[in-house]
Amino acid sequence: MTKRMIVLLGGMVVLVGSLAGFKVLQIKAAIAQASSFQPPPEAVTTVVAKRAEWPASLSAIGTVAAVQGVTVSADLPGLVEAISFESGQTVNTGDVLVRLDAKQERAQLAAAEAQLHLMRVDLERAKGMLSGGIISQATYDSAAAQYKQSDARAGEIRATIARKVIRAPFSGVLGIRQVNLGQYLQGGTPIVSLQALRPAYVNFTLPQQEIGMLPIGSQVEVTSDAIGGSELGRISALDSTIDEATRHVRVQAMFANASGKLRPGMFVEAKLPRGKSAEVITLPASAISYAPFGDSVFIVEDVKGPDGKTYRGVRQQFVKLGGSRGDQVAVFTGVKPGEEVVTSGVFKLRPGAAVQVNNTIQPGNNPAPKPEDS
Repeated sequence: MTKRMIVLLGGMVVLVGSLAGFKVLQIKAAIAQASSFQPPPEAVTTVVAKRAEWPASLSAIGTVAAVQGVTVSADLPGLVEAISFESGQTVNTGDVLVRLDAKQERAQLAAAEAQLHLMRVDLERAKGMLSGGIISQATYDSAAAQYKQSDARAGEIRATIARKVIRAPFSGVLGIRQVNLGQYLQGGTPIVSLQALRPAYVNFTLPQQEIGMLPIGSQVEVTSDAIGGSELGRISALDSTIDEATRHVRVQAMFANASGKLRPGMFVEAKLPRGKSAEVITLPASAISYAPFGDSVFIVEDVKGPDGKTYRGVRQQFVKLGGSRGDQVAVFTGVKPGEEVVTSGVFKLRPGAAVQVNNTIQPGNNPAPKPEDS
């Protein structure tokens, strides 16, 4: 019995050992197969890095503002008697825009002027009587005071009538009319917008470190799809304070705006030259892999695999970037001329990944794209 047990146990040990050995061989084979596995190449587009002239300039987003701009409003309440302008009209300083009904004030003025005439006659009579010693100086002074009060009352009514004639405070272009004939206006009711378009301001912000490189009088160029070109102006003022949240300073530039195309509230792009142009590597913006730890690109080159064979793969290269223009980004360091850089499909790559280049369709790489190109 004991002998049979020993034989049975020995057989079980041999069986378990055989199974364990077979499993070890399977695991080793799987590991060897996984280590030699090469994923299929990723399809990408590439561009050969070249040097290009890059203008040394700053770009900022600006907003056009009028040198003088107001919403003309009613000074006193009243009924609109006459409207003397059309929407969008150009006016000069002092041009009449709206007349409010002033019949009551004119009647009051007529009564005040009659009273003033009587006070003037009484004053002349009192003056003659004073010189003849008929009345006292106090009586004459009372007549003179009454005359001055009547004169002031008439002047007050004239001023009220003048305030009911609303005039353009400066030369400019009117906006859309907001009142109608016969409408009753409360004091402060807006009538029409008035903007002086020539010259015009453009306000924008820049980082604080740029203040020393932008003296007053520096040239500024603004562009916008709305003006169909560009306008040249000069920096006229820098704000006296810097925004604590952004560390940016507010800059104001003045433009002659002879064409009148710059309108208050318009969005424009401001460009400020910063010396001579520089030669840099220009790449499409789609070639850059942005990350908190640093920006990088993938360069296509021959890579040696674990099996010693060479294939077309990618190397990740960190870069230092400059500004951008259109579809392009300036690369200061990290890429050399002649290197083949991946321009699309960057998000699916990793260092050493195999790639297949297909440049049938290329991403945008235009330094000055137009809306129809997008």
